[in-house]
Amino acid sequence: MYFLYFILWVIFNGSFTLEICLFGLVIAGAVFAFTCKFMDYSITKEKMALRRVFKMLRYICVLVIEIVKANFAVINLIMSEKEEIEPVLVNFDADMKTTTGKAFLANAITLTPGTITVTLEDSRYVVHCLDESMAVGMDHSVFVELLEDMEK
Repeated sequence: MYFLYFILWVIFNGSFTLEICLFGLVIAGAVFAFTCKFMDYSITKEKMALRRVFKMLRYICVLVIEIVKANFAVINLIMSEKEEIEPVLVNFDADMKTTTGKAFLANAITLTPGTITVTLEDSRYVVHCLDESMAVGMDHSVFVELLEDMEK
């Protein structure tokens, strides 16, 4: 955060001289001290947030890959010679501790083509799947594992 304050100081000044750099170091230090004292901020919290950023980026990459894979699965289902598509409702529990984790899981399921989260009550999910093949392993999906890891 200190580095971010310093960079903002330099950007807002529009040039980079020794005088601006020295004043920037002092001003960034004062703003950082204010942030730590009055906004309940610390370097350990910053390290934890940085770890969460990398986990979130990993989650987003996996989500995009799973969306693409599910798109091809739905295309294959539509284009196949199969006469009857058998939709199914799946009930499962996920051990998410936070409401944010529960919402992330419900949204990830809904964003994936062929599946929709119908209800979420406590830790109980009801998911509508376009076909039985999409319902396999729903309770132990990669989303559940990544979100549980992010909550730790």
